[in-house]
Amino acid sequence: MTLTDEQRQFIREHLSASVAALLLKYGKNREVEIRQIEARQKAKQKLPSWYAEERLIFPPAVSVEQSSSETTGRYKAALVSGTLMDATGGMGIDVSFFAKNCTSVFYVEQKPELVERARYNLDVLGHQNVQCLQGNSLEILPTLDTVFDWIYLDPARRSADNRRVVGLRDCEPDVVTHLPLLLQKAKRLLIKASPLLDLKQTLLDLPQLSVIHVVSVENECKELLFELSSKAQPTGSPTVRTINFKSDDTVQTFDFEWNNEATLAVTLSDPQTYLYEPNASILKAGAFKSVANAYGVEKIAPHSHLYTSETLVEHFPGRIFRVEAVVKVDAKALAPFLPDGKANLTVRNFPLSTDELRKKLKLKEGGHTYIFATTLANGDKRLLVCKKPI
Repeated sequence: MTLTDEQRQFIREHLSASVAALLLKYGKNREVEIRQIEARQKAKQKLPSWYAEERLIFPPAVSVEQSSSETTGRYKAALVSGTLMDATGGMGIDVSFFAKNCTSVFYVEQKPELVERARYNLDVLGHQNVQCLQGNSLEILPTLDTVFDWIYLDPARRSADNRRVVGLRDCEPDVVTHLPLLLQKAKRLLIKASPLLDLKQTLLDLPQLSVIHVVSVENECKELLFELSSKAQPTGSPTVRTINFKSDDTVQTFDFEWNNEATLAVTLSDPQTYLYEPNASILKAGAFKSVANAYGVEKIAPHSHLYTSETLVEHFPGRIFRVEAVVKVDAKALAPFLPDGKANLTVRNFPLSTDELRKKLKLKEGGHTYIFATTLANGDKRLLVCKKPI
């Protein structure tokens, strides 16, 4: 599939238009162009370098929504080098980033239409070091004499009956079952998985696991990445690397050793002057004691995952607040601190949901006050009224 100059002109002229309005006006006569417009609108923020190249043929908008972002694509590409096979090639978005860091890339995909589109797009992007092949990578690998520096897999998280799945054994391909073949054909593996995956189970499934990357963008956990080495001896204690790419282009990182987390002690304290909420990657990784010890902060309660200190810890990897008051869970007690009735509400280790508590307290969303509803070390339920530190 390619686009004519006239089709590209139509896309260019209507790129910011409502897809629904375009379909109503042009219907089937312009469906190809309108679907390209829809996909490009999804890609504008997520894949700006692809969005900027008007010759590219985009996949359906839903596929763009589910794909790696440019931020996570560049992060993955920075982990690899040398020769790489992308064993689950898909749309070729990850490959387009791998190609910038690797000497050669072998793209494998089962669906012919995706291979054709990826080959075209990668050529448009100028990636001459990518070889595209249609087929099942697990069937192709045994026929190759090559041992790759890296094999990358992003297993499909859909079952045969199209149900969404999370576990590595339930995805396609099943990397756990085929691990011996994969480690025979690559020095290192990089496996992408759902943020919902159970990390403890993954350690059992992937004994050669050496590094876990927990990647968030704007405090939303997007990807889990697993590095495995064919030469590594199973230790059961990989390094866990947490990353949070913030909207201001800064990056929060925190590393810890998996087994160390269980052995660390943590000090409990009532709320002090400053309150800290770890970012989504740290919470997903379960680095609750490790982050407290590394930054010298104290925990409000064993299961609340909020931290506090008397003096400001500026570079804590998460959100930082100044505590204005600690009050009972009562609208009247809260009222003096909210003259406009507005607050940003967060619930941590608390019996009510955010919506339930907001309704009970009659809070309006927004404003410059942040309220954390939580449980203190003595079991008391309290509202922590906070502001952003100056």
